[in-house]
Amino acid sequence: MTANPPQDYDSLRTLMSERYESLSKRLRQIAKFAWDNPTIMAMETTAVIAERAGVQPSALIRFAKAFGYSGFSEMQRTFQAHVTARSASYKERFREVAERESAAGGSPAGMLQEYCEANRDALTHLQDETDPAALEQAVALLRDAEFIYVMGQRRSFPVASYIYYNLNHLDCRAQLLTGMGGMLLEHAASMAPGDVLVAISYSPYSEETAKVVAAAREKNVPVIVLTDSSLNAIARDATVFFDIHDAEVFSFRSLAASMCLAQALTTALASERSARSSNRGNGRNKQNGDKTKARRRRK
Repeated sequence: MTANPPQDYDSLRTLMSERYESLSKRLRQIAKFAWDNPTIMAMETTAVIAERAGVQPSALIRFAKAFGYSGFSEMQRTFQAHVTARSASYKERFREVAERESAAGGSPAGMLQEYCEANRDALTHLQDETDPAALEQAVALLRDAEFIYVMGQRRSFPVASYIYYNLNHLDCRAQLLTGMGGMLLEHAASMAPGDVLVAISYSPYSEETAKVVAAAREKNVPVIVLTDSSLNAIARDATVFFDIHDAEVFSFRSLAASMCLAQALTTALASERSARSSNRGNGRNKQNGDKTKARRRRK
């Protein structure tokens, strides 16, 4: 029970993330639904929300009281304030989508325009919402790692493969965990505390990725996670994680934002490695210069 309930949506989301593991199974189910569907939480009746979340209406009341609210209606006002504040921008975006769909007419050029617009929104969100400190921490972990393991299944696999490709071009010691030959956990067992695991997983989440992340944490191996919610298992086990919302058009989800983040991380790593190599070279040159001067003095 929280003494003082959160007064705004962002504070409530933060508290839900912090307390997620301590909640009962049923309340975790509601927390995940609320995280993914704030508009439904704001606009629908208790009965509809309960049905959509797969719980009894009484569970919603327990959920609200667990966060310090007097009842579900008080909690719902927090969601309503959030949705109201964003309604103008939503209406504008919906109007633009409708205009684009009308102009597209189902043509290939129209489809391209639709995907470009949706991915532009996703990239703007990525730029605005990504924590610079998380980027710095992730690059530092990659820079200092003895060995880098990369894991991503199904839709996440192209991102994992691209990161692995870049790491190899940087001459990093790295391995892409694919599970070929049914040896996924055996390959993951070689992880050691000086290594780093990069794990990518989006809804519906990969059980194999979750198992590898859990194995890494048991060995105190730092984990960098790219995912779409802080409430899933791999995000909770992450040393540093990135919450990415890729574009979705006609139920097809893009990977543009994920690939952009992968590029940023590996390019920043290349810069770090280059700077470190340059510093080492300058140090060696200075040492060699000192030795040459010493020899000349002896002569």
